[in-house]
Amino acid sequence: KLSFKPQWDILAYDAVDVIVNIQSKDSVFTLEKLKNYLSGSETGKMVVLDGRTQTSTVRLLRDSLLKGRPFGKNVFATADSKQVVNYIAQNTNAIGFVGSGWVGDLDDPEQVAYKDKIRFALVECRICEAGTYAKPSQSTIAQGQYPLVRPLYFILKENANGLGTGFVNYMSLERGQLVFRRSYLVPAKIDFTVRKSTMESNKDLLK
Repeated sequence: KLSFKPQWDILAYDAVDVIVNIQSKDSVFTLEKLKNYLSGSETGKMVVLDGRTQTSTVRLLRDSLLKGRPFGKNVFATADSKQVVNYIAQNTNAIGFVGSGWVGDLDDPEQVAYKDKIRFALVECRICEAGTYAKPSQSTIAQGQYPLVRPLYFILKENANGLGTGFVNYMSLERGQLVFRRSYLVPAKIDFTVRKSTMESNKDLLK
């Protein structure tokens, strides 16, 4: 309905974390294994999500992993992400999928308290050597090692420089990008480069 084309871009990246009970024997999953649990073709574990239709976690799993196929009968929905974490903390035979913001904030006492009840599962890395798995973190997301990643977009429907444009500019520059970093997301507008290096000890300084 607009007479102009809205602007859009990616501001940051978030991840969907796979969590299991601290006592669970299974904490390493291939993507195929996760697909089988979500579709119900492989039983033996309950899968817990923060809904069944409308949440971004559900959409990512259905679109990216199941390619539109329905969830299996072993997939259950809770009212919100907090209930997913609580369920996993109390059940050893279940797998939960939640956004990183619900379990990755080391400055949140409530989330820190879960460290003795749940753990992050290792998920197969698509771009690594065969047999390589990764946990969700800012590092593994930035380097593309953790596969269950979702972008955070802005959509700007202004046809002139106004408040929305100013806010987008702020979130795209260093100060705004640091807000995402502090929220344990991965800034999309800041480049991260990994370089290999070697270190040699100076024997004279060690004397």
